[in-house]
Amino acid sequence: MADTLRSHGRVALLIEGAVATVTFDRPEARNAITFEMYRQLGDICDRLEATPGLRAIVFRGKGGAFVAGTDISEFTAFEGGQDGLAYEDKIAATIARVEALPAPTLAVIEGAAMGGGLVITTACDLRIVTPEARFGVPIARTVGNCLSQANVARLVRAFGVGPTKTMLLLSQALGGETAYRLGFASACVSPEALEEEVSRTVDRLCKAAPLTIAACREMVAKLEPETPDDAQTVARIYGSKDFREGVDAFLSKRKPEWSGT
Repeated sequence: MADTLRSHGRVALLIEGAVATVTFDRPEARNAITFEMYRQLGDICDRLEATPGLRAIVFRGKGGAFVAGTDISEFTAFEGGQDGLAYEDKIAATIARVEALPAPTLAVIEGAAMGGGLVITTACDLRIVTPEARFGVPIARTVGNCLSQANVARLVRAFGVGPTKTMLLLSQALGGETAYRLGFASACVSPEALEEEVSRTVDRLCKAAPLTIAACREMVAKLEPETPDDAQTVARIYGSKDFREGVDAFLSKRKPEWSGT
């Protein structure tokens, strides 16, 4: 059982009164999220949706990172573009459920929030970061896959077009202070002050008028436009030789040799 936990990780849920805490627990891999962890996250959404009286839901990672992206070894079983399309569809459905949770959500980010981990933070209502937090999507340098149109749209809404292109095209990570200046985070505090800031924010959410909070979240969500269909693009990238090369190079700890095919 312990070996399985270390291999696949887990997503833990703790409910204390009106506050739920969701923890990504795979610290030996900087909480890189596996398909099993995505499944567990979906199960946790089921439980949260069925729990009355929640006033705040906190997302955080164990061991100094939030989530360092999807575990790349999961991609070795992909045989073509349809596998990538099915993967992106599953992730999109899970992220949409996080966005639609019945209470305001707060991401607490120390260390890496990359790729899928970054997208999870964009699905939350609020974010608290430390200066050491790092946000990025280095897929053009590492694996050679792509994000769905919906997730690119989430990044643009959260950071703006320029910073999103910096992360996607240059594979550069943004730090916690930059994320705060861009308005992505509600606070950027030292690690020593983090728990106090989290407690203060959760307390404010718990004391706020719940119907007003729910109405505000609903109205903001309705402002977000529909995203166009991107199935052909996603299937083409995940079906490419470059994607297979990127996965192999990443797992072999070598630099990929891109062919553009």
